[in-house]
Amino acid sequence: MLEELRRWPDIEAPGLVAVDAADRLVLDESASQRGSATAGDLVVIGDAYGALTLGAVHAGATGIRTHVDALTGSRALESNAANLDLGEHFRVLPLNAELVRGARVVLLRLPRSLDALRDFAGLIAAHADPEVVVFAGGRLKHMSVSMNTVLSEFFGRVDVTHARQKSRVLIAREPHDGRDPIPAAAHVEGIEVRAFGGAFAGARLDIGTRLLLEHLPTDLSRGGTADDPFIDLACGTGIVGAWMATRNPSAHVYACDQSAVAVESARATMRANGVQDRAEVVRDDALSARPSASASVIALNPPFHSGAAVTDLLAPRLFADAARVLRPGGQLWCVWNSAMKYRQQLERTVGPTRQVARNAKFTITASTRP
Repeated sequence: MLEELRRWPDIEAPGLVAVDAADRLVLDESASQRGSATAGDLVVIGDAYGALTLGAVHAGATGIRTHVDALTGSRALESNAANLDLGEHFRVLPLNAELVRGARVVLLRLPRSLDALRDFAGLIAAHADPEVVVFAGGRLKHMSVSMNTVLSEFFGRVDVTHARQKSRVLIAREPHDGRDPIPAAAHVEGIEVRAFGGAFAGARLDIGTRLLLEHLPTDLSRGGTADDPFIDLACGTGIVGAWMATRNPSAHVYACDQSAVAVESARATMRANGVQDRAEVVRDDALSARPSASASVIALNPPFHSGAAVTDLLAPRLFADAARVLRPGGQLWCVWNSAMKYRQQLERTVGPTRQVARNAKFTITASTRP
């Protein structure tokens, strides 16, 4: 069954898989525990495209509660479930107490961020059943002993399985000292930043965004109205959107990201800067919720990771949707890793593109929609 899973509507390409050895190992290691679970006992966190959720359903589990951070991953789970006729036995929920309340078995894909793992583990320990068993698996190349330490902050016993196919599972029991996720806080470039675990760059200013803010005009001549907001595309923690809102006191901002943790972080950032009444933050795949020709200014720091894989296939999708949403004469301000060489792509997709700045690693461009 697992070999039938697809990543769609996320990008699909050779080397980008919907299921891997870590998914299979988590399912195998948890099989006996899942076999004794009743409906509603099982929770899945961090499922990429449905392997853990649908693998458990295929084995007979019902009433599964599951959380997928990426919107494309959530949609892939639903698509895979429909194709396999397995869609009636799980619910997709936000990362909150309802997701894990009373859970007796949790299947968890280990995040690369220790802060994200701390948020997951604290939430489980706070709200799951006292007898809960957590099966947390990942690829060895992305695991570290620090993950054991984080789990030990919230669980009295953490066991380590044998490795198989370059994957391993950590098994945590005896929850204690649980807590709900708390965003990290920092003050950077005059902006209060809030970041839940796993948000890109955390509560700091990454060097690409720093360069963008050094060159993005403070007084943007077009846009900023309720009908033509400044757009922070792939917003992460919302630093760029908050910066535009605070530098333009009457401006409206629209920030979006497909990551649920990014959206919650950006909302917290907007509240911390007192601009929440002028800022709309939504979870979206690119700008699919925005009408065409509806914006004059879009700022973008495009991602180049799909899960753990590095890829240059994400940014062109964002460029294309930005081009659709820009009004004639509107501009896309973009910061990108210079090695990606996006200049020609921006010229073809958006319009005339000028280089605004460049340092040893990043390039800033402004592309104008004809």
